[in-house]
Amino acid sequence: MKNIPILFSMIFFSVITASHAQKMPRTDVVEFPAHQNGLHAHHLFQSNMVLQRDQPIAIWGWASPNEAVSVTLDNTTQKTFVSKEGSWKVTFPARPANTKPITIKVQGKTKTISMNNILIGDVWILAGQSNMEFELSKVENGKLEIVSSNYPEIRILSLPHDEGTKAKQNFARLHQWSDWSSRHFRKGDWDVCAPEITKELSAIGYTFARRIHMASRIPIGVIDTSRGGTTVETWTPKSVLNSMKSAPVKNLLATWDQKVADYDPKADIATQVKRYESKVAKLKKQGKDIPSNMKKPTEARPGPDKNHNYPGSCYNGMIAPIAGIRVKGAIFHQGFNNCFSGTEGAKMYRDVFPKMIKAWRKAFQDPEMPFGILSLCTAGTAQTSENYTQSMHDTGAYIRAAQYETFVELLNAGDDNIGFTSTYDLRRRWYHPQLKMPAGERIARWALATEYGFSKDLQWKPATIKEMKIEGDRIILTFDQTVSNVDNGHVMEGFAIAGDDRKFHPATITHLVTGKDNRKRDIKDQKSLVLRSPMVSQPKHYRYAWARNPMANIQNTRNSDIPLATQRSDDWDLEETPLIKYENADKVPSKRDIQNALKAEDLRRSIQQAEALLKEHNHTKN
Repeated sequence: MKNIPILFSMIFFSVITASHAQKMPRTDVVEFPAHQNGLHAHHLFQSNMVLQRDQPIAIWGWASPNEAVSVTLDNTTQKTFVSKEGSWKVTFPARPANTKPITIKVQGKTKTISMNNILIGDVWILAGQSNMEFELSKVENGKLEIVSSNYPEIRILSLPHDEGTKAKQNFARLHQWSDWSSRHFRKGDWDVCAPEITKELSAIGYTFARRIHMASRIPIGVIDTSRGGTTVETWTPKSVLNSMKSAPVKNLLATWDQKVADYDPKADIATQVKRYESKVAKLKKQGKDIPSNMKKPTEARPGPDKNHNYPGSCYNGMIAPIAGIRVKGAIFHQGFNNCFSGTEGAKMYRDVFPKMIKAWRKAFQDPEMPFGILSLCTAGTAQTSENYTQSMHDTGAYIRAAQYETFVELLNAGDDNIGFTSTYDLRRRWYHPQLKMPAGERIARWALATEYGFSKDLQWKPATIKEMKIEGDRIILTFDQTVSNVDNGHVMEGFAIAGDDRKFHPATITHLVTGKDNRKRDIKDQKSLVLRSPMVSQPKHYRYAWARNPMANIQNTRNSDIPLATQRSDDWDLEETPLIKYENADKVPSKRDIQNALKAEDLRRSIQQAEALLKEHNHTKN
């Protein structure tokens, strides 16, 4: 991430997500742990929930072994016996959407559980990290949405943050403390959509649910499983990661294994004690009292396998507990915390992401489950013509490209239920850009077009490059649909080209001229773009929107706000672009060497532009 050291970012996000403990007593909180004694249903099943329409309805829970349990869904009853392991489950036939509230009653030997105000409609999973989790109350125009968010047929469930090395069967219902917000958030309860509830809901998720509900007029339930500061590998089952032959994945797992092997609880306590004693000595030297809450450490901190980003950890703690429920689909917005490992991390992401999607579809018992990808958002200072080449040196663009390549791979393989939208143009300098509702609108267009019958009314798919030609000093790209720039008076921007030296420079972008009409005007092919740069005489490759906060404005035409996705034609690594040659062929460029080389290219381009402008001025003057 630009302007924030990597180490600080990693520490910062570990603080954001350290949100498990109940750090402040609350008299109004009634907690329900994930595991209880006696008859109880899985916490998915509560009053105010939405059950998935047109799919078999499974309801399950736990009780004493061999106990008889009957479950009544509205006016239909199923009976079963508890297994010797203490679990029970019944399945009802599929039902159509229904806006009339129904009830569920679970009856055991001595206890009855009643749930009411239940609707049947579509259930969507909201997933990813903090930019998906980011609450409606914090975004631009969020307050307007909050006061008007009275939708009794939209229901909301936000899961508490959890993790583990083993898959968990249930989740807790509690008010969970957040160090980031210094307050509790209500987690684990189904609620009816209303202002006091939506203010804490994902802004993207709320916008998505609202649009779908307004268009379809059926009940919508959203289950928010997002968690800040998380990586793609923590959302993927470790068994899946272990089975992969990918070298970057194997390296990642080996690194974690080494961390676990090196962890020494006694050494950790000793380190904490030493730090404590140093602070005490400093306070005494300053003549200050030792705070009453400053205690000598006696316990080791959790080991590496307790980290929320340990491979498979969040899958075990937040996806596995709800696996088995039928849902309509999922939307996923993530990537920031995978930007700290350079090319190796980006390659790992590209290998893992399709496997993660497949694993989630398996968890929700639907190999064709709709899955919508929102690409990585912006962060840092905007790319400009002055810092253009320097800004291209950023792992974030590689992560965005990996997300788009995953979409294209699945789409080309016949996956009609994969969706994608870019968010890089919803720019703000903060890595939590507060333009969230437009992102929710875009991914809702995909869902409405592909799942709700609005394909004739709504565009969602970004233009795709079908052909690339190199003709002398220009690259010609042909798309599957017409493209142009955002209509704001600017020229088309966002493509950069490079030759064999891997020195990228911004290209001038024009539509391909195919001839003249009868009035001698150019005939332009709106599906083809021509890329040129006076800095690149023999171009070989292109990149588009290649920066964390890119200068790029090309989109589908016809007043769509569907940006062209971040993509490239090369396979060059971050650490080897541009090519830097030394007399000693074995020398590897340092980060400083690369940055200096990139700055030199920006300067060289500025000088050439200035010289060209001066030459033109003198020519005009003479």
